[in-house]
Amino acid sequence: METIFIIDDEPNIVELARLYLERDGYKVLSAGKGRDGLDQIAAAGPNLIILDVMLPDIDGFEVLKRIRKGSQVPVLMLSARREDVDKIVGLEMGADDYLTKPFNPHELLARVRAVLRRSKVMEPAAEVIELGNLRIDADRHEAAVAGSKISLRSKEFALLLAMARHPGVVFSREKLLNQVWGYDYYGDTRTVDVHVNHLRDKLKVSGVDIETLRGTGYKLVAREEAG
Repeated sequence: METIFIIDDEPNIVELARLYLERDGYKVLSAGKGRDGLDQIAAAGPNLIILDVMLPDIDGFEVLKRIRKGSQVPVLMLSARREDVDKIVGLEMGADDYLTKPFNPHELLARVRAVLRRSKVMEPAAEVIELGNLRIDADRHEAAVAGSKISLRSKEFALLLAMARHPGVVFSREKLLNQVWGYDYYGDTRTVDVHVNHLRDKLKVSGVDIETLRGTGYKLVAREEAG
């Protein structure tokens, strides 16, 4: 169930929107002031925010500005003012759509659906790599073998991810240093060897191997392809 968070100080507007949104299957939360809304948004984790421009404490533009500092959650703005300048300001500040009051609740519902649809199209696909019994979730910074998470240090995870993105490709120690430790890193290439050895121990039952190509570097392969 997707969550819609309404920030509006007019109870009749909130209840009208709630009626139609909940009837369409959305969970609806609300706040009557800008600061209250900002305090509750993080915990609520809404899929979309309906935000009134004219609020009793801070205006909707300021609320939108603060939301955009840390989130790209879709925002549909409401206003009783019909001046184009309000709409332009809201959209330029990062609003996804704008609707004037009074509004037809069916139009509100249609716009909510459209904004959510667009936001899903724009969401990047989660990067998950599966090789043998190994599953790597790049976004969550997690790796698991046969469904059980394995504990990896940050550089071990980055090293594994770099090779897993291109299985079978040979990486020189210098290239791994650049990709994992950074282009300005001038450490000993034996740092890579140490981390590879640690990774091998943790991947013993993963169905993948890190092969050493003497004088060249390393590559990650599925065990049936090894050798």
